[in-house]
Amino acid sequence: MSRVRCVIVGAPGYSGGVLAGILLAHPRAELVGVFGSAKRAEERPAPLADLHPRLRGRTDLEVRPAEIAAVTDLQPDAVFLATPHEASIELAYDLLALAKPPRVFDLSGAFRLRAPDYPPHYGFSHGRPELLGRAAYGLPELNRASIARADLIAVPGCYPTSAILPLAPLVRAGAIERDRPAIVDSTSGVSGAGRTPTAKTAFCEVSLQPYNVLKHRHAPEIELHAGTGVVFTPHLGAFDRGILSTIHVDLAEGWTGARVRTLLEQAYAGERFVRVLPPDQWPSVSGVRQTNFCDIGLAADDARRHLILVSAIDNLVKGAAGQAVQCMNIRFDLPEAMGLEGDVA
Repeated sequence: MSRVRCVIVGAPGYSGGVLAGILLAHPRAELVGVFGSAKRAEERPAPLADLHPRLRGRTDLEVRPAEIAAVTDLQPDAVFLATPHEASIELAYDLLALAKPPRVFDLSGAFRLRAPDYPPHYGFSHGRPELLGRAAYGLPELNRASIARADLIAVPGCYPTSAILPLAPLVRAGAIERDRPAIVDSTSGVSGAGRTPTAKTAFCEVSLQPYNVLKHRHAPEIELHAGTGVVFTPHLGAFDRGILSTIHVDLAEGWTGARVRTLLEQAYAGERFVRVLPPDQWPSVSGVRQTNFCDIGLAADDARRHLILVSAIDNLVKGAAGQAVQCMNIRFDLPEAMGLEGDVA
């Protein structure tokens, strides 16, 4: 059987390293090239395993500067962009303009929103707005058909994944009061801030604290793809990876906690990577660590028509690399869970 020839641009980062590990173990993928940033063109190639020691003995690939000619020379079927937003825009444009373009899976926020959303939330005007209409939002459980035919797939953000999966079925069913925003409080491990060191992510400085209150760029992504208004507050947690989100919503007339539970269980009954937990069991970061699962728990105060949803994901797997591979499997008509069973990173 043929294998999907894969390239990663942005391999030195946390998501890039996890993605490399998943693809190296994937039975139908072949990792043929890994690249860093074109801005570091003066640097010599560096072994990927030196940057991600857990890959020692698994690959001899070297990270090279990201140049389109070097990428296309490898004749990839799939290119994963774990790059900054503006870099992803131009890389995707150049790749899709090729006579035989690869499938592009972008892990940045470059193609998740509408063009007018970029200046206020990302601080730049989108350089290739015509590509936004070509991009499928890569949340497989809600958008599988579009992913299966798209050449550009916008892999969702980690925080949005943890919020949209619990919320979207409720919004679509009319289960929540639409004139009141969902309150989403999320805590992420330090890897969510990326690999570039800062004072706040240094070992002696990390503390549980909110950041970017009322101005985080993932808020409009949650609103757009969940279909409801949100008040989103992210927090930095003193752990390395994972996200726990606690979501408060007001239920619509006629809805109860039991009815919501039935709705979610039915919505995700056939989904390999979403687990609706039994009553009185709650998601945890450790329960999803190094997996592609999203765990969801819930409880309701029926008298007040108030619902609490809690979700947990690994931000580097279901929130990034694992979800990207899940999308790749769909796009290349492979079993959706291939390479993603069990602990994967």
